[in-house]
Parts: sequence; C-alpha cells; structure tokens
Amino acid sequence: MARRKKVYEGKAKVLYEGPEPGTLVQYFKDDATAFNAEKRDVIDGKGVLNNRLSEFFMNGLTAIGVPNHFIKRINMREQLIRAVEIIPLEVVVRNTAAGSICPRLGIEEGTPMPRPIVEFYLKNDDLGDPIVSEEHIIAFQWASQQDMDDMVSLALRVNDFMSGLMLGVGIKLVDFKIEIGRIWDGDFMRLIVADEISPDSCRLWDIETGRKLDKDVFRRDLGDLADAYTEVARRLGVMPQGPSGVSKPTLIN
Repeated sequence: MARRKKVYEGKAKVLYEGPEPGTLVQYFKDDATAFNAEKRDVIDGKGVLNNRLSEFFMNGLTAIGVPNHFIKRINMREQLIRAVEIIPLEVVVRNTAAGSICPRLGIEEGTPMPRPIVEFYLKNDDLGDPIVSEEHIIAFQWASQQDMDDMVSLALRVNDFMSGLMLGVGIKLVDFKIEIGRIWDGDFMRLIVADEISPDSCRLWDIETGRKLDKDVFRRDLGDLADAYTEVARRLGVMPQGPSGVSKPTLIN
C-alpha cells in the first residue's frame, strides 16, 4: 500500500491526507522540543501517550458539546481528524502563574490568577510566537470580533472541563494552549477545537506535592518525561495498570 501523502509536519505531529475528503490523519511523533525548538530530544513512547490522552480529552469535550476535530483513533500513534482552516493564533488560558507570564508581569510562579486569563499568541516560530492583543488580531484580519468572542467562549469551556477532570485525579490545571480552526457546513462557518490537548500543551502540577507532570519536566531537566506523562494517563485511566504498576507503552508505528 502506498504511503499517505504528507500534508504538513510540525515539531510533534505529522498530518497526512485522510481516506475521505475533508479528513486528515494526524500522527504523533516522539520528538520533544522546547524554547522554540532550541532544545530537542526523542522520548520513547511520548507520541503513543499523547495520542491516547488527546483522544480521551477530545472525546470528553464531544460528550459535553464542545465541537472539535477528532473523529476516531486509528492506532497507537494515529488518529482520524476533520480538516480545518487553522486560525494562526495560539489561545492560552492561565489559571495559575507559570511560564512566560511570570517574568513578563513580575508575578511569582504559583500565584493564583484572579480569574482565568485568556491570551493570544501569533503562530510564528521565526518571531517566537509573540503575544498579541485583540486590536492586533482584528486589524491584521487574523480573526474577526465574532471569531474572538467564539474563541474565548470555547477556551473557557475547555478550561472548565479540563480543570474539573484534573482536579478529580489530584492534578492542578495550571494553564494550557489550544488551537482553533474553521470548518464549513455549506455556507455556514463555525469554529472548533483542533490540533491536540495533551501534557505537551498543558501545565499540570500534582496538587499535594507540586510535582510537574508536563513538558516542563523536559524544559527544566526535572526527570523522565515519559514517566510524567504515563502518570497522568494512569490517573485518568487511559493506560492499563497491572499489578506491578504501569509499564512503558508498546511502540507501534
């Protein structure tokens, strides 16, 4: 069988043409990057874990009526998704101060936000994905005012869902980023959650110990990234747990 045609390759995923018009196959790689890909490595099993976790989160969003691109998981590394026109913005929701907001605003890491803060960053690796205002977004026509309202609404609904889900397994959702895409039903356009939701795109702290269970483990050299992601999957019941604990996932290409 001929290999599917590659449509796009990013730092952590590859997109291939799907079996039907309007679909894509999303492949999760084991690559880990940080600091705009200045730091990189290959973490065995990372792609398997992110595929399973993103499937779990997207199915949960579907169950509560939050539209997203996920159709089904194909295998351990691939999932079938709807093709969307990605809005060139990363939408970040912050519940607790961490990452770039701390030096930018002089806030100590771990400070609770007075309310969930929604920020927008331009998707441009060459510029380092700079933060942008609503005025910039509308002026440069990256999105309309209605798009902005809909993106904020989607992001806050995802935050409510993810915060409650994580709290139930002893994890604090510190912040996360999502991407949002446009799809058309005839002449009608709507926005849906796209890309992925995984520990790659969230900051997750153990509520009792403060242990980091996200990509900061890799950024800050805090231990084994696969172990951290496996712990998230174990708590959520995504990966099977045997009598001797969780083993590393079996790799299937």
